[in-house]
Amino acid sequence: MAPSSSIQFIDTALWCTTPFRLSYADPNQKWLIRKQLLSLLQNYPSFNLSNDTFTHNDGTAVNLFKVSGCFHVSQSTPPIHFTLWLHENYPSMAPMAFIVSSNSMYPIRQNHPFVSPCGTITTPYLQTWSYPGYNLNDLVHNLVQIFSHDHPLIYYSTESSFTRTSLVSKREALDRFSGMLHYDMGALQARTEEETEALLTIQVELKNRARKLKETVVELAGKADVLTNWLKVNGDPKAIGVILGDRVEDAFEAIDAESKAELEGSAADEAIEDVIYALDKALERGVVSFDSYIRQVRILAREQFFHRDLLVKLEVKRGFTH
Repeated sequence: MAPSSSIQFIDTALWCTTPFRLSYADPNQKWLIRKQLLSLLQNYPSFNLSNDTFTHNDGTAVNLFKVSGCFHVSQSTPPIHFTLWLHENYPSMAPMAFIVSSNSMYPIRQNHPFVSPCGTITTPYLQTWSYPGYNLNDLVHNLVQIFSHDHPLIYYSTESSFTRTSLVSKREALDRFSGMLHYDMGALQARTEEETEALLTIQVELKNRARKLKETVVELAGKADVLTNWLKVNGDPKAIGVILGDRVEDAFEAIDAESKAELEGSAADEAIEDVIYALDKALERGVVSFDSYIRQVRILAREQFFHRDLLVKLEVKRGFTH
């Protein structure tokens, strides 16, 4: 049974009619709060009960019960100081739970799945709070279970034990799954940020390369204009035509009839050589028959012979010997 002093304090606070009275208006609500607080203090006599002003995020100030205490989840870990505020609509609304880091040696962890850096506790039990299935005793028990697996304070070892396998209840399994999911999401986010940073670096490099290429194109275009203007004044009109887009062959011209015949003969000889090479490949792939291959090669070889004979005669005539 809870101490008589606690009973007297609860009764006085709940039925106070002064301007500093608590913000619990419904009589049935008061009796339920009284019952659950007495049960909590009976199971955890070291907890302290008081009433104080609580300010919501929207600026609303209310007078509420506040339970302060300390969790000792392990002999090798620092104690966890906490406060529970009973919402003015309790038990329809879940209590507001906070970790209090009173020792600078053990600050609150920055990446805990259920405790924010400012100390706000958001466990699945609180997020899925539903009366009458939920109560203060079970809440405290749930917090002890969670923090025994994943301590919210920084100390010499902050290794999470959510991955340990053991027989657990449905509630504990949900807590462990939520914790593991939190850490997996954190690792995924870290990898994503790293990859994004790498891609941004590559993007900057590509933009710099694109800028340099544009500068090079502009520089080369300027040099081409200078060369074109010089050729217009000092160069061969045919060479200028090639630069401006004419065929490359138009830039070459034989100096006499013999040179022209030699140029045409060499071109024909090379063309026949290319055709014979193509026939060789076609024969290897089985595209043409052997008889057709021999017939075409004979025709081409005969024609090639005449071109080469002409080239030899021209070279001899011009004084070249082989």
